[in-house]
Amino acid sequence: MELQLALDLVNILEAKKLVKEVEAYIDVVEIGTPVVINEGLRAVKEIKEAFPNLTVLADLKIMDAGAFEVMKASEAGADIITVLGVTDDSTIKGAVEEAKKQGTKILVDMINVKDLAKRAYEIDDLGVDYICVHTGYDLQAAGESPFEQLRTIKRVVKKSKIAVAGGIKLNTLQEVIQLEPDLVIVGGGITGQNDKKEVAAQMQKLIKQGMVNQR
Repeated sequence: MELQLALDLVNILEAKKLVKEVEAYIDVVEIGTPVVINEGLRAVKEIKEAFPNLTVLADLKIMDAGAFEVMKASEAGADIITVLGVTDDSTIKGAVEEAKKQGTKILVDMINVKDLAKRAYEIDDLGVDYICVHTGYDLQAAGESPFEQLRTIKRVVKKSKIAVAGGIKLNTLQEVIQLEPDLVIVGGGITGQNDKKEVAAQMQKLIKQGMVNQR
């Protein structure tokens, strides 16, 4: 089980400062879609160069031209690239094929997928590395959480690793850990806290304890 830090509302300079603060306690750093929109793939390149020991995820949310966009993100230094689960199978297949050429990985984001179990089952056969349940900002504001969705895909996904994102905080992390995802994605639960380093350290500790308990 790994911990991913999602960076959404920062520029490159702020991102570097934030990652430096919590570097020892995270496994993956996500260059979020808003950062890519504002800064381009340069953000991916600069974070990978600054933190070569961390896995860098480019949250491109690819919907079309899967192979080309995966190629460009891989060239910028991304280790994992996201594709949307609502896109066509051909886009996902193209992304997977290009990722294999580049030595990178594909995470499929299931945000706004209507029949989660059916689509997760289909995508699990396409050779992706991760399938991620994701409650977006707008649904979080309406009080939704990703926990029930996580239970759903745990039942159907057999080949891919499972990731979870959406409003996870220190006080809800234990519930997530009990469901045994492979990747826990936290944004504001770390970036919005006063003592980011301490919160990240506590999260890492809980995750490690959870892994020991699951053995």
